[in-house]
Amino acid sequence: MAIAGSPKKLAQDISEGYLSLSPPLLKNYTPADCKIVVAHLSMVGREVRGEQVPLDDVMALKAKNMKLSRLHQAEVVLRAYCKKKRIPL
Repeated sequence: MAIAGSPKKLAQDISEGYLSLSPPLLKNYTPADCKIVVAHLSMVGREVRGEQVPLDDVMALKAKNMKLSRLHQAEVVLRAYCKKKRIPL
């Protein structure tokens, strides 16, 4: 099954917390789709890290860190799934 919509939008939805990756969801993706999702997760992660947040704005800093945490967790789940299924990334 191909990725529904834009892979970048998928990664942004993961960072916002609207979607989380799990092995049953990943079962529908082809190896090429997995490679594309990993690339876009890292791309969105770079964009989030590049955002300038004032250090005195605690809530914005917390939101940025939560986005990074969600992206990292999704990448860990995806890489573990690909390793288990012997999909080279």
